[in-house]
Amino acid sequence: MQKGLIKAIIKKREQQADTVIMLELARLNGKPLPEFYAGAHIDVYLKSGLVRQYSLCGSSKELSTYRIGVLKDPNSRGASIEIHDYLLEGTEVVISEPRNLFPLVTQANHSILVAGGIGITPILSMAYELNDLGKSFELLYCGRSPESSGFVKELENSAFAERVTTHFDSEHGNNFANLNSILHNFDLDTHLYVCGPAMFIDWVIVSAIKLGINVEQIHKEFFSVDVDIDGAGFEVVASRSGLTIHVDAGQSISDALKLNGLDVSVSCEQGICGTCLCDVTEGIPDHRDSYLTDEEKQSNEQMTLCCSRSLSPKLILDI
Repeated sequence: MQKGLIKAIIKKREQQADTVIMLELARLNGKPLPEFYAGAHIDVYLKSGLVRQYSLCGSSKELSTYRIGVLKDPNSRGASIEIHDYLLEGTEVVISEPRNLFPLVTQANHSILVAGGIGITPILSMAYELNDLGKSFELLYCGRSPESSGFVKELENSAFAERVTTHFDSEHGNNFANLNSILHNFDLDTHLYVCGPAMFIDWVIVSAIKLGINVEQIHKEFFSVDVDIDGAGFEVVASRSGLTIHVDAGQSISDALKLNGLDVSVSCEQGICGTCLCDVTEGIPDHRDSYLTDEEKQSNEQMTLCCSRSLSPKLILDI
């Protein structure tokens, strides 16, 4: 088996909401799982060949099992439906070791955690870690309704329940939450973390910036974004492989490379996980991902192959 992968078993499956399940995964050999910190995620390898990322939503102190929450998305490209239909208790599954692209700044005096829908999963892990560290924090959980939102009972019964505010649209005339109420006491020693759908994250960040909060104090993680791979065709030179490949209009670079026999690691296919990140030797990428920072995009040293394209007729990639 590939290095860094773990044979696991579904130890527990629990219905958290109408379309949300919680899966508890243990190592198949019964040994403790690798250490992780709040904000981390794992890759789940499905029998169909799909690979998807899911945030760990339990306490980092508990290493006998990992917990993930999975929303059954009607617009799913297959993974969430496969998980809901086939990953039952006792099912074996391959997962990766944890990676963290959404870490906590644990030295901050105060943290504000904001979750939208299934975005509660990494936020929940952060709440456990901050509570264990004795840190000051508050949590706002927004959703369409209590019935459609996972982990509500767990938050209500948690040791930090008094720090949690929930806002369900169905209980407020379908009106959005008042972010001013949670962001009003923001200073340079406070950090904001937000996770959820792209539009929700944008709304929170724009609201925070309007209130004068520095971008450096805002941390985000996307669960899904709309990507557009349309555009004119171009050439990709795979320098290490000695191949020159034409990428058609509407075709991703990763797909073009795979069709020509190159082994390209791809996971989210939305430019949010960084699995397909590749070094750029020459050319100007058309960055369409949400993974690289603005500074990294401006440097044009790397690009994601699943969704980004080219502004120049040719790209030379270190692959």
